[in-house]
Amino acid sequence: MVRGKQQLLLLLFVLSAVGSRIASADTNPQDAAALRSLMKKWKNLPSSWGKSNDPCGASWDGILCDGNRRVTSLNLFAMTIRGTLGDDIGSLTELRVLDLSSNPDLGGPLPAAMGKLVKLEELALIGCSFSGPIPSELGNLSQVKFFALNSNKLTGSIPPSLGKLSSVTWLDLADNLLTGPLPNSKDNGTGLDQLLEAEHFHFNRNNLEGSIPEYLFNSNMKLKHILFDINRFVGPIPPSIGAIPTLEVLRLNNNGFMGQVPSLKNLTKLHVLMLSNNKLNGSIPNLAGMRLLENVDMSNNSFTPSNIPSWFSNLTNIMTLTMQSVGISGQVPQELFSFRKLQHLILSDNQLNGTLDMGSNINEGLDLVDIQNNGVTSVTVYDSFKGQFLKLQGNPLCNNSLLSDTMPCTGLQTEAPRQPRTIEVQCAHPFIETIVFRAPSFGDVVQYLPELQNNLTDKLNSCTPNQLSLAHSNDGEYLNVEIKACPVNQKRFNYSQVLNCFNLTRQTYKPPELFGPYYARARHYPFHDKASRAVLIGVVTGSVLLVVGLTLVGFYAVRQKKRAQKLVSINNPFASWGSMGEDIGEAPKLKSARFFTLEELKLCTNDFREINAIGAGGYGRVYRGKLPDGQLVAIKRSKEGSMQGGLEFKTEIELLSRVHHKNLVGLVGFCFEKGEKMLVYEFISNGTLSEALYGMKGIQLDWSRRLKIALDSARGLAYLHDHANPPIIHRDVKSTNILLDEKMTAKVADFGLSLLVSDSEEGQLCTNVKGTLGYLDPEYYMTQQLTAKSDVYSFGVVLLELIMAKPPIHDNKYIVRELKMALDMEDRTHCGLQDVMDPILAKMGGLLGFPRFLKLALQCVEEMGTGRPSMNTIVREIEGIMQDYGLIPASMSTSSSFSIESRMMKIGPKLPYSSASTSHSTFDMDSRAFEYSAVFPSSHGSLKP
Repeated sequence: MVRGKQQLLLLLFVLSAVGSRIASADTNPQDAAALRSLMKKWKNLPSSWGKSNDPCGASWDGILCDGNRRVTSLNLFAMTIRGTLGDDIGSLTELRVLDLSSNPDLGGPLPAAMGKLVKLEELALIGCSFSGPIPSELGNLSQVKFFALNSNKLTGSIPPSLGKLSSVTWLDLADNLLTGPLPNSKDNGTGLDQLLEAEHFHFNRNNLEGSIPEYLFNSNMKLKHILFDINRFVGPIPPSIGAIPTLEVLRLNNNGFMGQVPSLKNLTKLHVLMLSNNKLNGSIPNLAGMRLLENVDMSNNSFTPSNIPSWFSNLTNIMTLTMQSVGISGQVPQELFSFRKLQHLILSDNQLNGTLDMGSNINEGLDLVDIQNNGVTSVTVYDSFKGQFLKLQGNPLCNNSLLSDTMPCTGLQTEAPRQPRTIEVQCAHPFIETIVFRAPSFGDVVQYLPELQNNLTDKLNSCTPNQLSLAHSNDGEYLNVEIKACPVNQKRFNYSQVLNCFNLTRQTYKPPELFGPYYARARHYPFHDKASRAVLIGVVTGSVLLVVGLTLVGFYAVRQKKRAQKLVSINNPFASWGSMGEDIGEAPKLKSARFFTLEELKLCTNDFREINAIGAGGYGRVYRGKLPDGQLVAIKRSKEGSMQGGLEFKTEIELLSRVHHKNLVGLVGFCFEKGEKMLVYEFISNGTLSEALYGMKGIQLDWSRRLKIALDSARGLAYLHDHANPPIIHRDVKSTNILLDEKMTAKVADFGLSLLVSDSEEGQLCTNVKGTLGYLDPEYYMTQQLTAKSDVYSFGVVLLELIMAKPPIHDNKYIVRELKMALDMEDRTHCGLQDVMDPILAKMGGLLGFPRFLKLALQCVEEMGTGRPSMNTIVREIEGIMQDYGLIPASMSTSSSFSIESRMMKIGPKLPYSSASTSHSTFDMDSRAFEYSAVFPSSHGSLKP
């Protein structure tokens, strides 16, 4: 009996040991060890990781295994992982899927050991921070079909070994810092020309260079998308590109391609063709027979001047046709405007002439017709035609015609841009993801968003119940559609739902064809509340350790204090402020400006490429950049190695970080690192007021727009003088420091010379004279006593610039003295102002409120500050001028559309006015009356103050 019990116990022990051994060996030991090693390198992993030593049996989030307990899929999309990717990844030799996309804090070099993943079929490392070269060992992934390393910080050239990826269909290296030429087999033994199964070459937004060899493409290829835009390619476009019968999207824009465009007539499946912003010459390519084309852009090339191509009338499926500055002339064919899909037609800056006749059968979906800066002399309109979508500025018909004060000629909008009829979903924990469409066919996304939303809803609801809404924006080149999804009947989505439903990076979602190629990036998603169980356990554990460690506090106090001081010094961007060698006082004190690293600003400007330079001055250069969130910014960079401008740099970031007004340029942040001093502003698209006035931007400002610009600028300065605490004197008001945004709203900029006015100074400062010659207050110059009225004087000079369109000092003349002399001339009827006034205003006529505006400008430039109005008074006066003449300031961003009620009417330049149309009005200035002749006739009658 006893012996039987002993045998039974022995049997149970053996079974237990065997069971334990089987359990511990469930996941392949090599794979388990590799995952544990990755855990040590990574932070912010899913909570399921590490709960068990058996990743396959315990269902670690993002891990899938086969029947042999080998890991076949590692998918940690948008988990906010932080760390690097080590050589241990190469031990997961059975991996078919590796997707670590949308983890922006996952970076470092790509390990060569990834070349051991020879069974890999899908590689997605999109939207991370991987840097350094692409390892040549990745060419060993012969079974990979989806290969995407886009939106990282990869450098170096594309390794020729990628030509061995014989199974790849999707090859995406876009949005990196890659350089060098495209590898080909003739020069390197292997190359991209060997990828006969590839359907997608996405290499856009890099620094790739050199010419594209003729033998890179051939008719056996299956390519659908060639995205080479925004690089540095030069030389001719290879004719072999026209021999790929499957091609649907071809983007070669924003490079340095030269020579004649080869024949493309065999690309009968092409939907999108973009060749803009190159150096192409010869004849405009013939697109006859390419009837599937929906989006064509050949702008800004050096084609041989010619008549409008005949194939314009054959593009029956065209949605967006852009041919800006290509040297075409003649009249736009009427049938083009009736094409049922046409949305955007942009033909600005050409030599079009004659009559613009769009016919009576205009497509209802037409959203934009831009014929600016051509030679069009008249336009034919029909019943109830409205010009919301028409831009005619810079054509002869806008000079003294019935259209001169209407929206097509002034550029003033009648209504806000259309928005899709969607209701934004609201919940505590939405999942937010952005789909970036790189080559949509349409121009106006609004009418297609509902289709996209329905399409996405069907896709995502089949996986997990949710409610979603869409929003869109445009970064100048691509369309960004933001998806906001809310869970149904649950507080938040779980790991499984995010990984399996919302991960669109591997092209599991097929959008409507019109949207074209895309990639997706997601925001971090909070899977747990901050006060989660893990955090509570950490707090309790920390408390216990704190009690135990109290005995060591005294010993470590001094050491910890020193370490803390060192860390503060490292994290303080102005730690080296005192070493600049300038008498600039203590480091800046900031309230809200963001600190950018030098690497961040290099990335958003493509390492300060020349193509992104938008201006230059004594301080340095200004670059256009795009932040990772899509925001466009202007970056003012001091001259390399310069130690000048430290005080101005300090002043500007201190002031702009504490003042906020719609008529002041907003400061986004700054960079003070490695000898660099950079200021990051909001991007203002239409440049400076001086550029607009002097014709450098191709913009013609009518009288009402000049009034609005004066009002905007005055409001910004009035805010500084009377609403900032303490008040601020700008000290460098001038037309080059007034910027115009996309709606022509004026914003005051450049606060490098500005000064705060404390209560003790009572609005008057004794200071060294600084400012710009021509705008400088003579009283300030003589007495060195700076007051807010010094800004008023400078602003008065700007008002005179709005009238005269001349620099303050030109041809040895000073416009203040020049205008006053013109008013003092005896023959004020035909001379005087007519000789000094901007000829554009003279041609426009109808300068409503001009005498009052002139009086105000002259009061601002009184020699003594006591005779000048305050900025608040100036604001009220300009508002009064605009209101009295129906130019309501609050509605200046919009303007009434025009409508012609006659059946068919041709509008062209007006006939000259007879002498009877000339009128006069009198007003008083400085207690002396003088007569002002309305030598610029107006259909509105006399000009009255």
